[in-house]
Amino acid sequence: MKHVILVLSGKGGVGKSTVAVNLATALASHGRAVGLLDLDFHGPSIPKMLGLEDRTPTVSGQKMEPIHVTGSLAVMSMGFLLSAPDAPVIWRGPVKMGVIRQFLTEVNWGPLDYLVVDLPPGTGDEALTIAQLAPNLRGAIIVTTPQDVAVLDAVKALKFIEQLEIPVLGIIENMSGLVCPHCGESVDLFGRGGGERAAQDFGVPYLGAIPLDPEMMKAGDEGRPFILQHSRSPTWNVVDKVMENLVAMVES
Repeated sequence: MKHVILVLSGKGGVGKSTVAVNLATALASHGRAVGLLDLDFHGPSIPKMLGLEDRTPTVSGQKMEPIHVTGSLAVMSMGFLLSAPDAPVIWRGPVKMGVIRQFLTEVNWGPLDYLVVDLPPGTGDEALTIAQLAPNLRGAIIVTTPQDVAVLDAVKALKFIEQLEIPVLGIIENMSGLVCPHCGESVDLFGRGGGERAAQDFGVPYLGAIPLDPEMMKAGDEGRPFILQHSRSPTWNVVDKVMENLVAMVES
C-alpha cells in the first residue's frame, strides 16, 4: 500500500461514505490501483452504495479475497460478512481492533496505490486503531457540510487527527448548495463556505465543495457509483477536481 488515506467526519449525516466511494472510484478510473476499506462496523453502507450486497468474500490460502468492483478497485466491508443486511454488530473495542488488523493483514489486497478508509463518525476506537496499524498512512480527509453545527464537529475531528500527529490532507465541504433542476439557480440549503472558512482558520488545505446533487443520492441508493454514471456533469467535474487536489497533496 503506497498511500493510506483516512476519510472521517465529526458527525454522521454529512455524506462521508458517499465522498469516500466516489473518491475511490475516481482514483481507480484514473489508473490507480485502489482499495476501499469500510470500517463503519455498526453501519456499513459501502456494499449497498456499490451494489455489492449479495457478494461474499472467498478465502484463498490463508487470506480473504476482497470484492472487486473493477479491475482496479477492490472493497472490503463488515457488511459482506453479516448474516443479513440488517444484522447488528455488537462489539467492544478490543474485538474491533482485532478485525481491523485482520482487514489490513489477512485480506489479499495485492499492490495498491491507494487504500481509502471509510471511518465511522466521530473519534472512537476505529480511528485510533487504524491510525496505529495502517502502513504508509499519508493523512486524513475531513468531510463536513457547510452549516456551523457540522463544521464545529468537523473541527473536533481535525484536532483529533492533529493530536495523533497525522497530516490533515484537507477539508471537503459536501452538500454545498443545490442547483435547482427547473430554474438552474443555486439554493444554499445548508449555507455555504463553512468548510472553506474552517480550512483557512486552521491552516489546512481546502480540497473543494461538492454540491447536493439528487443524482448522487440516487446513484448511492441504486448501487451505482455516481462518478461512473454521470461523466462530465457539473458535479462529476467537481468530484474529479477534488480527487486531483488530493492526488496533488499526496503525490507531490
